[in-house]
Amino acid sequence: MNRVISPVNIEERRKLDLRSGDTVRVKQKVVEKGKTRLQVFEGLVLSCKHGKEAGATFTVRRVSSGVGVEKIFPLYSPVIDNIEIVKRSKIRRAKLYHIREKAAKEISRQMRNVRLEKEIKPEEISIVEETVEAK
Repeated sequence: MNRVISPVNIEERRKLDLRSGDTVRVKQKVVEKGKTRLQVFEGLVLSCKHGKEAGATFTVRRVSSGVGVEKIFPLYSPVIDNIEIVKRSKIRRAKLYHIREKAAKEISRQMRNVRLEKEIKPEEISIVEETVEAK
């Protein structure tokens, strides 16, 4: 007698061979106002923890509107509809946590390059104020 306890196809998820450095597209079921829809979260896998056992998780990072967003997904969660590997990268570390700092450095470097187009001198400010008062 073969009983199914979990709605997730565990053998399929086990064969996924998810690794750090992969770019994945995770389709997650979201319930809104009684309706279920699929929400896609695509990003870089930073880490895979606990191997293929029941409590296995993987962390996905993506940059959305200039803000880094990370989500930790349980591998065998019934909320996850599908995990699709988009791209596979060659990496040298098991955990890619250093990418967080790398992104922060890049943003600060970009902010340093942004300057005012024309610096206003204090004498010019008083001239502008006088012309505004005169009107």
